[in-house]
Amino acid sequence: MRPSELLAAAEDLLPAMVDATQALVTVESPSEDVEACRAVVQEAIGIFEAWVPEPARLEEHGGRPAWRWGATQPRVLLLGHLDTVWPVGSLDRLPFRIEGERLRGPGVFDMKAGIVQGWAALALAGLAESAGVGMLLTTDEEIGSPASRALIAEASGRAEAVLVLEPSLDGALKTARKGTSWYVFDVQGRAAHAGLDPDRGVNALLGAAELALETRAWGAAQRGTTVTPTILRAGTTSNTVPAEAHLTLDVRAWTTDEQVRVDRLVRGWSSEGLPVEVSISGGIDRPAMEETASADLFILAQGIAMDLGLEPLHGRAVGGASDGNLTAAAGIPTLDGLGPVGDGAHADHEWTSIPAMAQRAALLATLLSRLTPPTS
Repeated sequence: MRPSELLAAAEDLLPAMVDATQALVTVESPSEDVEACRAVVQEAIGIFEAWVPEPARLEEHGGRPAWRWGATQPRVLLLGHLDTVWPVGSLDRLPFRIEGERLRGPGVFDMKAGIVQGWAALALAGLAESAGVGMLLTTDEEIGSPASRALIAEASGRAEAVLVLEPSLDGALKTARKGTSWYVFDVQGRAAHAGLDPDRGVNALLGAAELALETRAWGAAQRGTTVTPTILRAGTTSNTVPAEAHLTLDVRAWTTDEQVRVDRLVRGWSSEGLPVEVSISGGIDRPAMEETASADLFILAQGIAMDLGLEPLHGRAVGGASDGNLTAAAGIPTLDGLGPVGDGAHADHEWTSIPAMAQRAALLATLLSRLTPPTS
């Protein structure tokens, strides 16, 4: 189809896209509730039957359900997730609704509308499994993908491109993402009565506080590296020297080298002021997705947007991580943020633009067609 015909065909699919999005949003799927996630995978399998002839399938990996379609190791992988941050019961307070040209509801922007855009793109492109395209939707992305990492690595093992259906940022694609690292420091001291003999205790809270203050020097503002103490727990009663403390640290960086630098500082820390014992868990979680991973795909997407007569396509570097960080770190060209246009991820005002769903489906369909030329 010519670009104008493709865009018109995508617009014709909008009512079906809205219905499919509503069906997904109204099956609540918080990451921690495995049965709820299994239910939304089953729902997604049923909905998908109306879009593409070859059926999707439910798979179990590491005790988690996953939705999958196409080749096990495709040339082009569409990647997304069906889990959300919203607990069961959120629909009672924030029901799915259509307000003018916007869809609202928990998980509509992050990222159930993006999944439907992916299905519409497959239908528009007319791609069968034999074309070398596959699609994987996990159910633990919002909690760091602990069970899905091996699956994502296997699914992308032979991929020449990964297209991530995470939401856009003010319409811009995500061409770079910060890497994330997480640490928990368990500080062990010695309890004592705070009134009778405090000097016989070793205050674990003070040790953790000393560490939290020292982390201020570990970031690097000029390089965009942030090191943020986020949770501190200590103490049992108001008259007891705390024997234990637990400090959580959040680290974000634009490069893997920066993550490694901070990791060395974390593991090299010791308390000089108090004789506490410290154990450290965690480490580099998702390596940084650097702009080199998306550069060629982004140029291709910009040209396609121009051909379709859409607004110029922009790219943004963002602080949050996604499963695209994992594929980019494996050396696979990865373009993120191809999902909905809207706002409010994880917030009560979450919304998705209905007209933009057709535009992004047409953009994605053309990307798929360009990346999977017919073989002779």
